[in-house]
Amino acid sequence: MSSPGNSRAFTFLVNPSAGGGAAPGAVVPVARLLREAGATVDVTYSPGPHAMVGLVDEAVERGDVVVSVGGDGMLSSLAGLVSARSGTLAVLPAGRGNDFARMLGLPDDPEAQARLLLEGDVRRVDLLAVTGPGERRLVAGSVYAGVDARAAEIVDRAGWLPRRLQYPYAALRALATYRPGRYRVSVDGEEREYAAATVVVANSAYYGKGMQIAPPASVTDGVLDVVVIEAASRIALMRSLPKVYDGAHVALDEVTVLSGKRVEVAGTGRAPIPVGGDGEPLGTLPPLLADPMVVEVVPGAVGIIC
Repeated sequence: MSSPGNSRAFTFLVNPSAGGGAAPGAVVPVARLLREAGATVDVTYSPGPHAMVGLVDEAVERGDVVVSVGGDGMLSSLAGLVSARSGTLAVLPAGRGNDFARMLGLPDDPEAQARLLLEGDVRRVDLLAVTGPGERRLVAGSVYAGVDARAAEIVDRAGWLPRRLQYPYAALRALATYRPGRYRVSVDGEEREYAAATVVVANSAYYGKGMQIAPPASVTDGVLDVVVIEAASRIALMRSLPKVYDGAHVALDEVTVLSGKRVEVAGTGRAPIPVGGDGEPLGTLPPLLADPMVVEVVPGAVGIIC
């Protein structure tokens, strides 16, 4: 593999626990190929979210491409940091879901990954800005409130299962115990109320290890896609689950798809409604009578090699 005319330097930030411990193994052949091509490569195993701020600062100041090695949660945590510093991001998918990498069409072969890092174009992609009570953060793929956030919590405890079974198992477990909530959803100022199982605000089409939850979504169109799955029986939801993998669920009567640039969500259930973003817990949804969670698109927020 030859080095391109304008050589790149790379700082790999690795989440060592991603993918059940698969991330450290994923980085070795790619880093070796890059070094053989003459690139400068630094590999750091993430010491925690607070320390990553300094690591990203140093990498961007050097002019390095910051490479996220892990899953969607790792990518989201780095995307906002790199965006704020006008740096360049890249992704080496090594998590359980890898849904943003799937959306970008990234390869999974080490030689193809190294070639893309060396020669790939930098593309501006959108991010989501999520504002809850007193906190604002950027998320890459999607934010969701309801049964899918509960499923994400179950996935985190399902390490005893083979990786290919963790998401289907978690989805069925979450559906088996779900209770619908009452949601207030405002998209660009137009408000609706739903009795629903979940509300998803998507930048990327995929979540949950390949579920095509928001088929129209694009990471470059400056628009958010909102998917509301209204309350149905547990059996009906379980039967419709396979349709989510190819996006066919959007034709169901209980599914509403909206789009806009600013989304406000609040909701009340028998228990506080959990919220997640790219596989990471984001607390609970504000109740109906409180100030809502606000999700806004940030167009072209970060440059990413893809």
